[in-house]
Formats: sequence, C-alpha cells, structure tokens
Amino acid sequence: MTPAERYDRPDNEPLEQAAETAHSRDKAGRADREPSLARRFGQIGVLGWVIVGPTLAGMALGRWVDGMIGLGITIAAAGTMLGAGLGLWLAFRWMHQQ
Repeated sequence: MTPAERYDRPDNEPLEQAAETAHSRDKAGRADREPSLARRFGQIGVLGWVIVGPTLAGMALGRWVDGMIGLGITIAAAGTMLGAGLGLWLAFRWMHQQ
C-alpha cells in the first residue's frame, strides 16, 4: 500500500481533522498572547476595588443616614447590601468588557 493510498482511506479523516484543529489552535494562540502576571494581578486589584468601593460607600452613606434618623444600623445594612450588589454588577460588566 502506497502512502497516497493510505491517506485516501476514510479512517484517516478524524486524524486529519484533529491535526487541522491543533494547527488552528496553535496559530490562534500565537496571534493572541497571554497577558503578563503583573497585568493579571493589576486586573485582580481593579476588580477588588470595583467591588469594595461601592460597598464601603453604601455602608458610609447608610451610617450617616442612620445617625441623622437614629435607626441603629438598619439603613447601614441596606446600604451595604446595595453597595455590594452594585459593586458585583460593575465587576461583572467590567470583566465582560475585558
């Protein structure tokens, strides 16, 4: 059996498809480089502050309103939850833009 006949057999089609898929993945990987470790740590830091900032702002605003009204921690707890929800939504939106 010659090499040309061997490649014409249908049982080599999955192997050819796998080779083409591997080649296209390798080509795509070379075109789109992985970000550096420092850039990844920077992204983690930004995500942390995107979540923590609104949470702290909601808590501070709630404590101020509680101090004005005299409700204890009722508004502060609600402000903290609203701030955390806003922060998580902002982080989710930021991750999908990256």
